[in-house]
Amino acid sequence: MFVLGLTGSIGMGKSTTAKLFAEAGVPVYDADAMVHALYEGEAVGAIEAVFPGTTVSGKVDRQKLSAMVVNNPAAMKKLEAIVHPMLRVHERSFLADAENAKAPVAVLDIPLLYETGGEGRVDAVAVVTTTPDIQRERILGRPSMTADKLAAVLARQLPDAEKRRRADFLVDTSHGLDPVRQRIREILTRVATMPKRRI
Repeated sequence: MFVLGLTGSIGMGKSTTAKLFAEAGVPVYDADAMVHALYEGEAVGAIEAVFPGTTVSGKVDRQKLSAMVVNNPAAMKKLEAIVHPMLRVHERSFLADAENAKAPVAVLDIPLLYETGGEGRVDAVAVVTTTPDIQRERILGRPSMTADKLAAVLARQLPDAEKRRRADFLVDTSHGLDPVRQRIREILTRVATMPKRRI
């Protein structure tokens, strides 16, 4: 089975691209969705222990947690030390299930793939990208997003230009869904003959 990493900075269209991979019949692991699930279950006790007052009714209050970690790199590291090992366990389970189902390709949709050294766990990386203007317009159109929050998120992410430089494939979402679907078909054709390189 070929494991394709899917990543891209905020507002690039990565979630939509992941949905289109799933639409094409490819199993997709959504790291963000798994974080949401952990915040409502498995990770709650550990997060409350390290960040008291950030859980409400047995769930992590994302706004309270965000207020504690967004501009605090040391706190962010503590949070990642709790969440990342849990994510790895679920990721391995997803890959085992996809392998057992005889899927030829599986996608790991991981926003911070490069930032967390995740490229070593995949056979190739597809980076989702668009123009800076479209990116900014998409992000600032989101509810509760501000220019300050955007700056904090971007500070944690590798610049788009660097991601594009390191990518095996680029997916440009600037021109609507059909070109993205076409690009996905091209990528799936290509990976069928590519060597695996997971560490």
